[in-house]
Amino acid sequence: MKYILSLLIMLSFVYAGDKKMDIYNFNIKNIDNKDISMSQYKDTVLLIVNVASECGFTPQYEGLEKLYQTYKDKGFMVLGFPSNQFGKQESGSNEQIKFFCQGTYDVHFDMFSKIDVNGKNTHPLYKFLKDEQGGFLGFDSIKWNFTKFLVDKNGNVVDRYASGTKPKDIAEDIHKLLK
Repeated sequence: MKYILSLLIMLSFVYAGDKKMDIYNFNIKNIDNKDISMSQYKDTVLLIVNVASECGFTPQYEGLEKLYQTYKDKGFMVLGFPSNQFGKQESGSNEQIKFFCQGTYDVHFDMFSKIDVNGKNTHPLYKFLKDEQGGFLGFDSIKWNFTKFLVDKNGNVVDRYASGTKPKDIAEDIHKLLK
């Protein structure tokens, strides 16, 4: 039986042809718990960030919002993914997170439901991001809140930035991808 199952899996890859897994294959839940297809972001440069409300890097929300406002009309979007995996710095509900982000930092970019970015319950989108752009010394795991992934208009993950990288320091890379 194991042999047959292995054979079927191998055949499924053969018959899948050249269809490559990409960022647009994922479905996610927004902060209001509604299903969203990543395909709605085709032809958009994305900055995907795991965020938290009670972190030393939380003030980066201001810089992320500034990037979004600067480039949104040119085909750019920030996607915020709350995660409570680092120091339990995002312990609130989705409603509390949304209230905090809008009330404290006037966030208008797209926010999503809280997810795991590491471990056995890693969200498939984050598994994909980490597979595409490994971290320091090739380690995939996200080290802390506000790790950022830059995705081009074709859905290619082109760079990964550590938590300490300020949003303004990514502006030039975003600008190049929008040309």
